[in-house]
Parts: sequence; structure tokens; C-alpha cells
Amino acid sequence: MKHNLSMLCDFYEFTMSNGYFKNGFYKQNVYFDVFFRKVPDNGGFAIAAGLEQVVEYINELHFSEDDIDFLRGKKIFDEEFLNFLRDFRFTGDIYAVPEGTPVFPNEPIMTVKAPAIEAQLIETYVLLALNHQTLIATKANRIVRAAQGNAVIEFGSRRAQGASGAVEGARAAYIGGCVGTACTLTDRIYGVPAGGTMAHSWIQMFDNEYDAFKAYCELYPDNPTLLVDTYNTLKSGVPNAIRVFREILLPQGKTECGIRLDSGDISYLSKKARKMLDEAGLQNCKITASNSLDEYLIRDLMMQGAKIDKFGVGERLITSSSSPVFGGVYKLVAVENNSGEIVPKIKVSENTAKITNPHFKKVYRYFDNESSKALADELCVYDEVVDDTRPRTIFDPNATWKTKTLTNFTAKELLVPVFKNGKCVYRLPSIQEIADYCREQVGLLWDEVKRFENPHTYYVDLSRKLYEIKNILLSVYGN
Repeated sequence: MKHNLSMLCDFYEFTMSNGYFKNGFYKQNVYFDVFFRKVPDNGGFAIAAGLEQVVEYINELHFSEDDIDFLRGKKIFDEEFLNFLRDFRFTGDIYAVPEGTPVFPNEPIMTVKAPAIEAQLIETYVLLALNHQTLIATKANRIVRAAQGNAVIEFGSRRAQGASGAVEGARAAYIGGCVGTACTLTDRIYGVPAGGTMAHSWIQMFDNEYDAFKAYCELYPDNPTLLVDTYNTLKSGVPNAIRVFREILLPQGKTECGIRLDSGDISYLSKKARKMLDEAGLQNCKITASNSLDEYLIRDLMMQGAKIDKFGVGERLITSSSSPVFGGVYKLVAVENNSGEIVPKIKVSENTAKITNPHFKKVYRYFDNESSKALADELCVYDEVVDDTRPRTIFDPNATWKTKTLTNFTAKELLVPVFKNGKCVYRLPSIQEIADYCREQVGLLWDEVKRFENPHTYYVDLSRKLYEIKNILLSVYGN
């Protein structure tokens, strides 16, 4: 992180923090949950991402003299509060699900325990980082699953919302399952493999298409990919590519090469191109397709028997254009009183979907020991311990008569410690480790949960203890 982003927060976070300071709340520990209510594209699950950026942000959290002078210029903040900011550092605890974890609505993907001002001031950046990368990782995973094992490369930098949207979006796409990116800076910073070949302008710079292809293969004879649709795909592009591959590559013993289709009827062109390449003895030549692809178009191409080995996906991935907002929220769920007792808090609404689950919580995921598949998640109070050697009955909190007794299962806590007393205690995994973990964890979901349309609703239940606490609070504040 090159810049201090401590001022990247909503202004009300400063006005509230000033009020906490004046009212003596600034030393009081509070608990906030980050969770979301709806999966983008009406999908069955989301992919958590963005934790590494939150860790970097927390480690750099401070206010410079220029920051404090700026706030002083607003003429509404107490001078003692501004002095407090001068030595400000995060001293609290953070728990989060590891990046790459499949997550579901209404369960915490991060919990912050910290003094009130510290917890309040980090709200905006925490949501920004988690919402953006979780959105893109989720979309990427849908697209990758549609490709059915064929490689997907992220192509979207020039359509992203700003530089960080391009760089961190490509990082998130790799977590979601893409094999690489067109963004060089993402490779440099995060190690996501960057690659690319040519644009139409390369071909237009030469007198003819053949000369453009020949010059490129002479420069880059190791696995070149030629863009074949600048003029006429089947009459000139593919024939010229075949000619150059046979003249330049084959005499060197090189058989790895490729062509890219970026326009036209991709299904029809890929089939015709594949036949031409095979007849020319270029069975190893791979076909890449691009041009405003998404999971639905890729799924249709696969159903039509298109002969495509790789997909380059740009704007509809990097912006998640079909569902461009991830609605993660940051809600107060508990406070510690002067005796150190954790007091649960609830947000009540006439819109029942916006009623929060109170208290400092654990999240358990239950796996079937025979199939290894994930069965359900259960939100428990922080001091509950699940014994997976004994049967456990879970129930739907919205329809309590719906119950299921689990046997022969393994319980796994999803939230892991990231910060303790302001110190990072979490080993940040490599981007490859995160991507591998994501692929493994998605593989533990039932296929019904992974449907694009009308996926099976994965159960996120409340423990009996938490359910009763929530009902008590609703009886007090819900009238």
C-alpha cells in the first residue's frame, strides 16, 4: 500500500467518533459484523475476497498532521479528539473467513472487536475492499464454472472503474478461478500471471496480414497467439495464421501456438477454424475466444459444441455488469459494558430482511463425513462449542418446524483470528494458495447450490441459544 487511506471513510464516521470521544465511549469495546443479504446474479453463494487489502490497510492506519489540519478546518471537531487522532492506531481484534471461502447471506464474513472509534473509522474501507473483490471473485467463479474446465483469462482492465478496480479486480478474478490476466501491474504486485499477444492495430500497421503474423512469430516463436479477425476470419485470418505457423514455427520444432476470435459468430467460426487447423496438421493450435462474454454466453457456446480452448472475458467480468453491486454491510451486534459483559444489540426493521442477528458470534460449517460435502452453516454465540461426535439438530430460523439432525459430520469454524490486540496474527497466503483453496472449497458444495438459475438455498441457521437471544431483543425493540 503506497498511500495512507485512513481518510477514505464516510464523514459521519468522524462526526460519530468525535461524539464517542466527548461522551466517553471511545474506550468501550464494540462488535461489528460484515455480512451480505443477497448473492449477486441470484446465485447460490459468493466467494469471499479482499482480506489481504484490509490487513494492509489496518497495518498502515494512522492520521498525519495534514489530515488533522484538514479536519480542524471543518471547525466542528473537539481539539482533544483531534489530539487523540494524532496517536491513533488500531488496537482491536478482527476475525474473518479466509479468502476464497464460499459464503452465504446473513452470516458474518468478518467480525471486528475494537474500541468504538477504531471500529467505526474503518467501516468504509473494510466494506469497500471486501465488497469489490468478493463481487468480482464471485462473478469470475460463475464464468469459470460455465467454461467447464477450459481456461478463462481476465481481459477487463480498460473497462474497470479506475486503476484499483483493474488491479484488484484481476486479483479477485484469479481467486475466483481465472488462470491469468491481461493486467501487467496485477502480475507485478500480486503474481497473477499476465499475458497477451496483439491488437488489431498491430496487423493494420503492416502492408498485409501475412507480414504482420510473420513478424510476430519471428519475434515470439514460443506459443504465439494470432488475432485472425481483423479482415476476414476464414478467408484470410486463419489461412495466413496456418501459413505462418508452418513456415516459421514447425521448422523450429515448435507446435504450440494459437489463434484468437474476437468477433462474429464465435461458435460457427471456431468449428470451421478447428477443422482448417487440424487439416493443416496443427492439432496443438489452441483457439481463444473473446468479445463481451459472460457465463451465459460461454455456457451456450459449450452447449453448441464450439471448439474453444480458452476464453478471454473483459467488461462483464471486471465490472460484474449484470449485478454490479455487492451489498455487504457493517452492523453493530454487541457492546461491552463497564463490567466487561458482552451485551447483544439488534437492528430492527419493518423489512424483515434487514433485521440483524445480534451478539458476538461463531460461524460453523458442517460437512458430511461420507461425501465431504457442506451440509449447512450455523451461527452460534461466541461461547458455544459444537461437539461433532454427537448428533446435532439444526433448524430453519424462519420456519422453526423445519429441522434436520446431523450425524457423522465434521464441524469447522469459518472465522479465523486475523488481528489480536492490534497485531496481525494471520499468515497471508499466496495468491496461488488462495485460488487453490477456493477451487477446493467450491468443490465441497452440492451441484444444486451451484446452479446459475434457481439454485438450492443453502441453510444458514441460528443455534437455539442465539435464536432465543434474538427473539428476546425483538420482543423488547420490535413493538
